[in-house]
Amino acid sequence: MLYMLIRCQQPTLATLDKLYYVLHNSRMKTIDGNSLRGHLESLILAVLEREAAHGFEIMKQLDEEGRGALSLKEATIYPILYRLEKAKHVRGAWDTDTTSSRGPRRRIYHITPKGRRELTKRRKYWAHFVSTVGRMIEVPQ
Repeated sequence: MLYMLIRCQQPTLATLDKLYYVLHNSRMKTIDGNSLRGHLESLILAVLEREAAHGFEIMKQLDEEGRGALSLKEATIYPILYRLEKAKHVRGAWDTDTTSSRGPRRRIYHITPKGRRELTKRRKYWAHFVSTVGRMIEVPQ
């Protein structure tokens, strides 16, 4: 459909209507925490690889990078952060900035060297998974 629109010098109203329908109705639905089970640890580690952050900042980063498709709640993020901390993949420390009146103290999470190694393993697994499954469900030409 898009190819047809690009090749057409003056698309008809019907063509534009069809394109609008396809684009409007093909938007992905939001992805909730249950659908991401097993992958959220990797996503959180990837966010923390770029910079240390507290839980709400991590949620915000995931929302921005997911372009609003990820529907996550604090009740989803914090238990995962606690598991990652227990596994020594992240290290949490209370924010020492007392000059700001941002509300309650925040726990800032940093990825550890062990967490970086784990993220590398998870990325390799993800690439293998996407490649394998992608070949099987690829749209026929």
